[in-house]
Amino acid sequence: MFPPSDDPSQALTLPDRTLLDQNPAAVYLAGLNSKAGRRTMRQVLDLIARTLSNGQLDAFNFPWGQLRYQHTQAVRTWLVETYKPATANKALCALRGVLKQAWMLGHMTAEDYHKAREVKSVRGQTVPAGRELSREEIGALLSVCENDPSPAGVRDAALLALLYGAGLRRAEVVELDLDDYDPQAGQIVIKGKGRKERMAYLIDSLSRAMKDWLEVRGLEPGPLFLPIRKDGDLESRRMTTQAVYNLLRKRAAQAGVRDFSPHDLRRTFVSDLLEAGADIAIVAKMAGHANVQTTARYDRRPEEAKRRAANLLNVPYRGIRNTAAGDSEK
Repeated sequence: MFPPSDDPSQALTLPDRTLLDQNPAAVYLAGLNSKAGRRTMRQVLDLIARTLSNGQLDAFNFPWGQLRYQHTQAVRTWLVETYKPATANKALCALRGVLKQAWMLGHMTAEDYHKAREVKSVRGQTVPAGRELSREEIGALLSVCENDPSPAGVRDAALLALLYGAGLRRAEVVELDLDDYDPQAGQIVIKGKGRKERMAYLIDSLSRAMKDWLEVRGLEPGPLFLPIRKDGDLESRRMTTQAVYNLLRKRAAQAGVRDFSPHDLRRTFVSDLLEAGADIAIVAKMAGHANVQTTARYDRRPEEAKRRAANLLNVPYRGIRNTAAGDSEK
């Protein structure tokens, strides 16, 4: 995808395998704070590397230090044409990060680095992905869990209630330990992005769900939520984020609820609080958002205001069948 060049020094060459401590992509990823962030940015860098190398190389084998200004501009153009602004900017952020490590490791000069990284962010705004769940849908999901007499039913009810009632990310819920939860105070310590901790306060119904789960789980130290085998026995290990995704899909199918993602419960948590009149700065802290503008993207109140305004219009369309019927009567 590179623009043609007559200068052989501008052509990319396949590198020898580099030791990880000298690999720009490996060093960049190691500097990220969360497993989820490392996984996401690794996928982004793999995508860029495979696109630039026509499918030959992944992020760990790509010669990032050979990229120049014309290459990164071509990457930006491809991103603009292929992805939404938020996705494109995430990819450009990863690209700038790995270029910086290439420079720091001596794989490119300071001049080449500063020229290559001068790619403008993509401007634009899109409607946030995902959806909010209605009160009826959340009730249906909890109901199918409550009607499941197995240990999985009790666990899934508590986990689902916590995802919505405290606005947790699924990566956060699987990292919870028993010691993070204080039943007497009705609060739980959440380890969020960037190793930042925040406190969540559990309403009475959520505390009851947690109490029921702890009676099944027991009070042995370790992960708060545990995998459950088909025979109903609990496993003494941490659940995976994929397991959380799978159990929510299972419960959605049982409840007749349209597909949703774990993050949609968090989106609903933020949106419902804002609609109930909670201060957006407080909601941002409850959600663990570093920037209140991130929280504002979940605010559905402006959209509801636009919907009400649209309903003030009167479009005098009777329909084709009604018009034809009226003409035939004349």
